[in-house]
Amino acid sequence: MSSTIRTRIAPSPTGFLHLGTARTALFCWAYARHFGGQFVLRIEDTDVARSTQEAVDQIVAAMRWLELDYDEGPFFQMQRIERYREVIAQMLAAGTAYHCYCSTEELDAMREAQRARGEKPRYDGRWRPEPGKTLPPVPQGVAPVVRFRNPSDGVVSWNDLVKGPISISNRELDDLVIARGDAVTPDGVGTPTYNFCVVVDDWDMRISHVIRGDDHVNNTPRQINILRALLGPNGALPVYGHVPMILGPDGDKLSKRHGAVSVTQYQDEGYLPEAMINYLARLGWSHGDAELFSREQLVAWFDGQHLARSPAQWDPAKLGWVNAHYLKQRSDASLATLVAAQLARRGIDAAADERLARLCALYKDRCATTVELADWIGMYFVDVQPGEDDLRTHVTDAVRPALVALRDRLVEVAWDKASIAAAIKATLAEHGLKMPQLAHAVRVLVCGRSQTPSLDAVLELFTREQVLWRLRTA
Repeated sequence: MSSTIRTRIAPSPTGFLHLGTARTALFCWAYARHFGGQFVLRIEDTDVARSTQEAVDQIVAAMRWLELDYDEGPFFQMQRIERYREVIAQMLAAGTAYHCYCSTEELDAMREAQRARGEKPRYDGRWRPEPGKTLPPVPQGVAPVVRFRNPSDGVVSWNDLVKGPISISNRELDDLVIARGDAVTPDGVGTPTYNFCVVVDDWDMRISHVIRGDDHVNNTPRQINILRALLGPNGALPVYGHVPMILGPDGDKLSKRHGAVSVTQYQDEGYLPEAMINYLARLGWSHGDAELFSREQLVAWFDGQHLARSPAQWDPAKLGWVNAHYLKQRSDASLATLVAAQLARRGIDAAADERLARLCALYKDRCATTVELADWIGMYFVDVQPGEDDLRTHVTDAVRPALVALRDRLVEVAWDKASIAAAIKATLAEHGLKMPQLAHAVRVLVCGRSQTPSLDAVLELFTREQVLWRLRTA
């Protein structure tokens, strides 16, 4: 349909952009970028009753966060209704579509009789015009649907980018409803249906490659037949590729019970876009043994080959490992901005604090997400409450005199890492203690936990007043 590679992602705004659609968007984006083509965002909002502006906003925000920049769009199907009706009117005139006046009751009775005979339930073509066939009388007061006149013989074949050659007999396909019997216009065309709108959109937008989930495989032969009716027998069709679904850790379809499934929820939970891109790309695609790769490497490698035919399995631990890698690669200043946002959600205003980048540098090696980083750094901005078990274990009568002595020394020393380390060393020598005995007690009182990075580095980033105040209970 186009000499230029043109891909699209077409989410429905009946819910937020979830991980499966985000992965498909990534594959479409990377394929277009690899070949120097265009990537289109289309919002399939014909389900008016369930579509929301909130979902549209979240889809756009998720694409922006993942940095899946689109060259055209977003296009909205509901703004193209007249175009769909125009094409349907042309098909009615050409005889590739026809009006069907069957009521819901008739269709139910038709299918029930077919089931009773052991047949596959399907529309029996009673309103399909055929040479020499007499159609039933047009009933009064019935708004017709419009059906596509599907070929009655032959096969629909395509070489799927993922699954390889696929062929479906046209005898397996009945005549699809392409316009409902609601809001019928004077030319007899109601609201166009999803499967028809998709075809016209792909045609008008010159989409060359349709990469989507394999739950759409059954739609593809119908859409190909409609496209052939519009393009003629020699018209170029898109290349189709159907990627398997993502499964949860238990092997069932990924759902909310497995945790976050909305893309922006992962943003809120402290994951980085570069980590999500890397991890999503590896769910159903590979480049040799490469586990960690940049966005630029993905584009360079993603040529449509090596897409997996089997479902991928979501692994939260693996995502955490990937995110931890990218967290360590981020600059401290960049992390400071992200952590400030996490702290702001907790009511802590730390954005202007000059310590924030240094705090990120100190703690990022211990964290997998910016939420975990904020968990560590929060103790510098709000009071901590040591646990009773930690107090009982570490703040003992044997250590208390040394804690008092250390506090007294910290009143006078210069507030830098070297001076704090010297004060700790002098206190240990004076009281005949080993470092863990004193360090664990100080950590519990000042940080609310017994394990931290090097104590002098940790204390330096508190204010003197904070440390003295928290050691007072010794």
